Amino acid sequence: MTINLEQIDELRKRANVSYEDAKNALEQSSGNIIEALVYLEKQNKIKPEEEPNSEFKFLKKVKKLIKKGNETKLLIKKGDKVVLNICLTLSIIITIVAPPLVIASFILALATNHKIRIRNKNDEDCESSKIFDKMSVVVNKVTTKINEEMKTE
Repeated sequence: MTINLEQIDELRKRANVSYEDAKNALEQSSGNIIEALVYLEKQNKIKPEEEPNSEFKFLKKVKKLIKKGNETKLLIKKGDKVVLNICLTLSIIITIVAPPLVIASFILALATNHKIRIRNKNDEDCESSKIFDKMSVVVNKVTTKINEEMKTE
């Protein structure tokens, strides 16, 4: 009986063995995959699939988030002029390190009619930019009302 590549691939997939071991096992079992698996098992050649542990999975997810954060930009603009252009990862780090400064800067930016945008790697605005626009409209109404009241006094 001739052994074909499909049989070898199937045995390799199931037993996690080399091509040579799979071919030899199939030859010993006359091409029968089940008998080849038993043969490999008796030879202690079947290797368990390497599953990444939870730490590896966690680090992989963190790495993916950091990459996405580095591709996403936080923009603060006044008219057509860009005042601030930094990656989202850096802006999150700054927010963690100095939250009062970030909150004060954020309020000041809204109060002075700056536009805040979060853009993805395709230079498209994210959904959160709509929220910043709504906040900007509300803050502009409040500052306009305050200015009108100050003028009448």
